[in-house]
Amino acid sequence: MDDMPLKQDAQAAARPAAGALPGQIGRVTTVSGFKVSCLLYANPVENASSPAYSPLQIGALIKIPTPNTIAFGFVNSLALHHESAGQLVRQFAMADVELLGELLPRGTGAPFAFARGISVYPILGAAVFAATAADLSIIYDKPNSWTLAIGTLHQDPNRTAYLISQELLSKHSAILGTTGAGKSCALVLMVRSLLAAHPNGHVVLLDPHGEYAPAFPGIAERITPQNLQLPYWLLSFDEIVEILCSKDAASRSREAYILKDVITAAKRDAAGTEASVHLTVDTPVPYPLAAIVHRISEAMGKLDKPDNTLPYLRLLTTIENLRQDKRYAFLFGSFSVRDNMVEILARILRIPVKDHPITIFDLSAVPSEIVDVVVSLVCRLIFDFALWSERDEAIPTLLVCDEAHRYIPSDESLGFEPTRRSIARIAKEGRKYGVSLCLVTQRPSEVSESILCQCSTVFALRMSNEKDQNYVRRTLPESAAGLLNSLPALRQQEAIVVGEGVAHPMHIRFNDLDPQFRPKGDATNFPKAWEHDTKGLDFLHRIVERWRMQMR
Repeated sequence: MDDMPLKQDAQAAARPAAGALPGQIGRVTTVSGFKVSCLLYANPVENASSPAYSPLQIGALIKIPTPNTIAFGFVNSLALHHESAGQLVRQFAMADVELLGELLPRGTGAPFAFARGISVYPILGAAVFAATAADLSIIYDKPNSWTLAIGTLHQDPNRTAYLISQELLSKHSAILGTTGAGKSCALVLMVRSLLAAHPNGHVVLLDPHGEYAPAFPGIAERITPQNLQLPYWLLSFDEIVEILCSKDAASRSREAYILKDVITAAKRDAAGTEASVHLTVDTPVPYPLAAIVHRISEAMGKLDKPDNTLPYLRLLTTIENLRQDKRYAFLFGSFSVRDNMVEILARILRIPVKDHPITIFDLSAVPSEIVDVVVSLVCRLIFDFALWSERDEAIPTLLVCDEAHRYIPSDESLGFEPTRRSIARIAKEGRKYGVSLCLVTQRPSEVSESILCQCSTVFALRMSNEKDQNYVRRTLPESAAGLLNSLPALRQQEAIVVGEGVAHPMHIRFNDLDPQFRPKGDATNFPKAWEHDTKGLDFLHRIVERWRMQMR
């Protein structure tokens, strides 16, 4: 009985108090760090069984005046509570809010300026209001710097959502979301916007499925194994060991020992006495493959026991098989050798641009056994080129790595270590040398966390997998947690954008992408494909011929 008056008083507090301000939707009841709890006022509704509350939604922006500022925050959760007072059951609503930033006065008569973080916290009992269109106008005003318009705000579809170009590119980024959420279209939209604003840019896109070339007609250099040579002498020692040596550890160790000696000797012979002083087994010096074969054969001839010759025989057999395999022609196509490193770098990095600012590496035709090696080689070339460039002459490059979980898995025992090392080096040191990294994946929980954490701007699209959601939350600032709670419910084309590339965390809808620029990654339309029986044996003959010729 003693508790009943307290419960009744608590229910009365859910009604607007005397002297409530116009537009006030509640008041602050708890302040804990950047988190605030608010009691929402009920609005009596005639002939209704229960009162209605302010139409707040998860992710909505609210404001709380403080003695010197106006604090803003995102609604993280909403709850309707019930309490009993004798025979009477009453209800009240609560909202949990995560603070985003505050409006600060600039000076007498000057407008307020929005800043991230909180310097003056709300006090208990402070009035709570829904953010207005005027508030959104101040908070999400166009930044005073290079910007890209990529969509509209979820809270106000008439207001443009901007990216800050310099912060986006200089501090790495990631596009995360489940399959079908719109990652590929979001990537195309952003890259096209970047290149429209900066037509002399330099972008390299690793395309594992061959889907992006149609999205950049007339401005992309499409590279496939059929139209580019990546000669074997560009490979690092770890990369060539992965291709030439056996998979079991014992055999690989013996074969790698042989390879290191013969490759180093062949490079020294090719470079000459003076140049060989600083030469290592990884130095990209052209050397003839015939020299390797000759040296291995010569060393094998000096052995008198058949079992000792097995590593040599395996290496010679592997080299010959690769030379005969058309799929590997872009690496081992000829015994002859020429120094075309400048031509290769010029084509990959688009120097000069010549109206083609983006290079699309179509990896779909690369043998699956060496895709990781090719990715490692390309990433390493991009970083090493930046590393050895003069700082004042460096050419900034954006490297986009689609299906990133393939190359930098969270389990370090999986994947190809040199590939992980190349991408990790860009993630950690790339900004110093003008190499920007953009990771794209539908399984963020399977990506190396240490590398993903280097991405300062994150575009989080719909995610239904709880493990992926929790993983993304761990890698992002806590101030965005309220927005991230809406990840499972995001619609296609929607994303939560947080980090250095935006002025403030945003829930956005990407602009529509013209159908002619959409990547080819859309799911096959089964019902449409099964409407008519249109394929005959000639269709099968064409497929078999391409299959045998290894031509995609």
